[in-house]
Amino acid sequence: MTDEQKAIVITAVKEASERWKGAFNSGDAAGCTAQYEPTAVMKAEPFGTFEGSERIEGFWQKLVDDGFSDVEYLDPKIEAVDHQSAILRSGWKMNKAQGVIYRELWVIQDDGSAKLREDHFEAKG
Repeated sequence: MTDEQKAIVITAVKEASERWKGAFNSGDAAGCTAQYEPTAVMKAEPFGTFEGSERIEGFWQKLVDDGFSDVEYLDPKIEAVDHQSAILRSGWKMNKAQGVIYRELWVIQDDGSAKLREDHFEAKG
């Protein structure tokens, strides 16, 4: 993979991650879910595993309804895996919780945008 290919993947992931954070912070659970592939798998410790858009949106909607907001990523690291995917790892905090993102697998779509295929994070209260 060339440096240019890496840069394209990393830029797409950064843009998609910003869209996800913007949607969450504005209380838009559907906007959060739009950043996932339709068959994505999200492992949210200690809450469980959520498969597919409907279940993932339900999780984010409950958090929004419970007043969670103001998410920030702390020292995110993005590593291009190949010319179509990258993994993001980071700490995170928000108004009512904090935790760790162990693995966000972002995959480049046909339109050049990145979507989450796998999301594994932990909330630590």
